[in-house]
Amino acid sequence: MDRNIRTVDDVMRLLDGLFAPEADRWTADGASWWDGFYADRAKPVPFFAAKPDEHLVSYLDRGLVAPGRALDLGCGPGRNALHLASRGFTVDAVDLSPTAIAWATERAREAGAGIRFHCGDAFASTAGELAGPYDLICDSGCFHHLPPHRRISYLALLERVLAPGGHLALTCFAAGAMGSELPDAAFYRQSALHGGLAYTPESLRWIFSELTEIELRRMHDESSDSPLFGEPFLWTALFRRATQAGSTVVRGRRCGGR
Repeated sequence: MDRNIRTVDDVMRLLDGLFAPEADRWTADGASWWDGFYADRAKPVPFFAAKPDEHLVSYLDRGLVAPGRALDLGCGPGRNALHLASRGFTVDAVDLSPTAIAWATERAREAGAGIRFHCGDAFASTAGELAGPYDLICDSGCFHHLPPHRRISYLALLERVLAPGGHLALTCFAAGAMGSELPDAAFYRQSALHGGLAYTPESLRWIFSELTEIELRRMHDESSDSPLFGEPFLWTALFRRATQAGSTVVRGRRCGGR
């Protein structure tokens, strides 16, 4: 008879374990799935190209976000990290996949960009090298791969490393266009995430209600010959943290991404 639930982290691990192994794309065990995904660089995957997100470029061009320290969360092959570095940011970039990090490191070396890449779990309490504070956290496709309980871990990361007055630039699946629209409880009953969770603007505003919404819109559709990445099945959002930290969020963990 086991009685092994004592902390929030214990509960998180228990909930993680309710999902089938093939559904795991957010813990360290999910690294092998992402390694397989990134193994063939010639696959016709739109975000394999070294193009930054169109909304991220727009935020910088419009002066909504100023250069500073940035964290690219679930960086994949490093396309947004490279652009941020070229715009004057000091960049940390993290991903679960060693294959993605190797590709991103090659790209940074070719571009002469001094980006610090980290391979591992950004949400683990041991990830001290991602101590922050960061003026910008960029997430292009990590958040929608998290199971519902790991939103707590995500918010805890923001609480821990996003600087007062700092920004979160988020990209995630848009309800009605991409991703599963099942209610949260159904994912646990089915032991699957069905490729990722869809969100509505209302749900994003509620989840990130401790932050101030600057902009929330659908991503612009960019053509294949555009220098920018853009797919209209995604939401793009820019949120700002208050200049003085106020809330306390329960500590948690984990993620993968692109």
